Amino acid sequence: MMRRLLILFGLVIAVIGVLGIAAPSTLLDFGRSLQTPFALYIVAAIRIGFGIALIRVAAISRTPKTFRILGVPIIIAGVVTPFIGVERARMIVDWWFAQGAWLMQIWAGLAVIFGLFIVYALTPRR
Repeated sequence: MMRRLLILFGLVIAVIGVLGIAAPSTLLDFGRSLQTPFALYIVAAIRIGFGIALIRVAAISRTPKTFRILGVPIIIAGVVTPFIGVERARMIVDWWFAQGAWLMQIWAGLAVIFGLFIVYALTPRR
């Protein structure tokens, strides 16, 4: 069950990345919509859950060490997220917007790669 959930999550990450490549301003607008205290707590919970899930399924993945290594900083990012605060989150998103679409597209491309890597690592070998 956890494997399927993480595969779905990997696909969602990849789709969000494709959206960021095709329409970076739409992704920035989505980021701006998450600039409320409640949304920051939701994002934090998702990050913590995702990090824990990566560590828990590491043993059945194709890349157990990588999943464990990735899980820890994702959990830390989730714990830190609420302490960033809405004002700092707004400053970060504004900085991203000021850099231009190229930076967002690079990071979105990395999100596509990351999402597809999760899917690959969790699909059974033939």
